[in-house]
Amino acid sequence: MTSLLLYLLDANVFMEAARRYYAFDIAPRFWEALTEQATNGRVQSIDRVKAEIDRGRDALKDWANGNFHGWFASTDEDDVIDSYRQIMSWAYGQSQFTAAAKAEFARQENADAWLVAYAKAKGYLVVTDELLDPNVKRRIPIPNVCDAFGVHYLGTFDMLRALGVRLG
Repeated sequence: MTSLLLYLLDANVFMEAARRYYAFDIAPRFWEALTEQATNGRVQSIDRVKAEIDRGRDALKDWANGNFHGWFASTDEDDVIDSYRQIMSWAYGQSQFTAAAKAEFARQENADAWLVAYAKAKGYLVVTDELLDPNVKRRIPIPNVCDAFGVHYLGTFDMLRALGVRLG
């Protein structure tokens, strides 16, 4: 039996789409497609991404709570917590990143390390619009963490293509 790939969405997938290129009034099909793909077991996110979305007071928060609320998985699982510990240990051991970058990465409200930890623990692909930057010092990008732990990642448009989503 072949298992389907599951795509784990970063907060910026939702936020950039809602606030820039796939606004709800311009591209409702994008949001319908996310819900359909979630229903089909192909797309989800995590509770900590939902917490980031919930800090906003906008249409995205309303949509997430009304249409996508069932697909924010709990990070309160032993395998995820173990992966999170490994990721934090790695981050703090990297001399490349500033102390401020490490502190931001470890901040309770920051979902990034938890997102990669969940993907690592479950064997999922991370979907983020962040870019790999081997020379970055001031922040710890998700793709850098993914590379360090062998977690596959891709951008929003690549995910849509892989899932066969058509917005026209």
